[in-house]
Amino acid sequence: MTRFFMEEQSGDALRLTGENFQHARVLRLKPGERLLVCDGQGEEALCVVKEVTASEMELEVLERRASQTEAAVRVSVYMAFPKADKLEHVIQKATELGAYEIVAFPSARCVSRPDEKSLKKKLERWQKIAASAAEQSGRGRIPKVLVLDSFQKALERAAQADKALLFYENEHAVTLRMALEAGSWSTASLLTGPEGGLEEGEVEQARKAGFQVCTLGSRILRCETAPLCALSALMYAAGEF
Repeated sequence: MTRFFMEEQSGDALRLTGENFQHARVLRLKPGERLLVCDGQGEEALCVVKEVTASEMELEVLERRASQTEAAVRVSVYMAFPKADKLEHVIQKATELGAYEIVAFPSARCVSRPDEKSLKKKLERWQKIAASAAEQSGRGRIPKVLVLDSFQKALERAAQADKALLFYENEHAVTLRMALEAGSWSTASLLTGPEGGLEEGEVEQARKAGFQVCTLGSRILRCETAPLCALSALMYAAGEF
């Protein structure tokens, strides 16, 4: 079913205007057809098209409900700043896979470190990528894209989850499967490093913060592959696939 994201939703009638209206016109939606209007926070309204004018589309709300496409587990993806547009790829795919949020942060081996001037524009672009991916994949929530200014702040925030996992290529004893089978959880944080990986001192810092350090297997994954691999495996373990 076609869906649109619209922040302000109240009453029994809604109106599609602006870009949403233009999109609806491209889809040639007509009176009597049904669609979903989502608030981007996990709530949606089942609507029917009542009238189409030259500038807007009037909708009647049939039912309001929690989104039926959101994951039962809340998973946050923490990724150290990568080079080029790799973060954009992770944001798009992590959104499709059901991530609750995507958080970028600096680490010792990060080559790319956006300055304050360029960060505002980058954040706007990254959030648009998340919104587009959420709409395309049929989600009811648009993941927030956040940036933290230090590795320590990333650890402190990520450690608040029921299951805080850090993936390290030099860890060989604890697998992701073992980490997920240890205890119950409804929230999780997945933390990965940049192209050069995390320094040993950073890994020990994460252990002290309460992270479970684990491996993603015997092969070295690219920095843009690792978080998506971990997210996919976690969603499978949670029964989402």
